[in-house]
Amino acid sequence: MGNIQASDPVPAAAPSPQGRCPQRLQAIGRRIRGRRRQLGISAMATAAAAGMSRVTLHRIETGAASVTLGALMNVLDALDLSFGQLEGAEDLGAQAAITTRAEAIELAAYPLLQQLAWHVQGTGTLSPAEAAGLYARQRRRLDQEELQPQERQLIALLTHAIPEPDVPA
Repeated sequence: MGNIQASDPVPAAAPSPQGRCPQRLQAIGRRIRGRRRQLGISAMATAAAAGMSRVTLHRIETGAASVTLGALMNVLDALDLSFGQLEGAEDLGAQAAITTRAEAIELAAYPLLQQLAWHVQGTGTLSPAEAAGLYARQRRRLDQEELQPQERQLIALLTHAIPEPDVPA
């Protein structure tokens, strides 16, 4: 057995989460648990599908910082979630509340909405409810690939905040 040299890699202890990280980890865990419950899948079945113990899944769902990225990715795959869906879901409700309190949505900022509102004369704005209604009525024709990120976010906020109107088939 040799002595450890200064150039030998020594595994460092895992850093403690700092700042907002603990809250973000907990929010991610809540999102994962919510998705699992939404799908009606038990913790045991999810853990088995992800190739881990139920305890590890519990640690992920409670926001423990010590779980591996690989374990997290296995759970996401088992629940058909993308990494990008994890954060921001907690803030969606607050953003949606702000959006629906807005008096008007500027059409010029949202190219697709501007096209959908071709019949609106004399104003460059719509109420959040009017915008949500237009998007809902035209949802089959929306090409998500062509939407700009800010318009995609507006649709998500409006969908979250405003109940979908009855749309004739």
